[in-house]
Amino acid sequence: MDNAFKSVVTERQRQDIKWGEQNHRPMEWMGILGEEFGELCQAVNETHFNNGPEERVKGGYANMRAEAVQVAAVAISFIEALDRRYSAGDPDET
Repeated sequence: MDNAFKSVVTERQRQDIKWGEQNHRPMEWMGILGEEFGELCQAVNETHFNNGPEERVKGGYANMRAEAVQVAAVAISFIEALDRRYSAGDPDET
């Protein structure tokens, strides 16, 4: 479990360096998280199905793991943004 958590923390740090603190509204987070989940689905599909050599490179253990780490890191970033927004008493829940 330690290795998985370390990977997610490293990815969260990378995201903060790249984009800074993200304070999107919940609907925007769903689009971001959905995009990341879609990439994970693609990596799993390209690992499982034979869609040709050009698509096959998007699959495999390394790609599935990297995409799963990104999904987890984005979900944590979403939680952090929710905590910032709602612990400050923002009444707008959209």
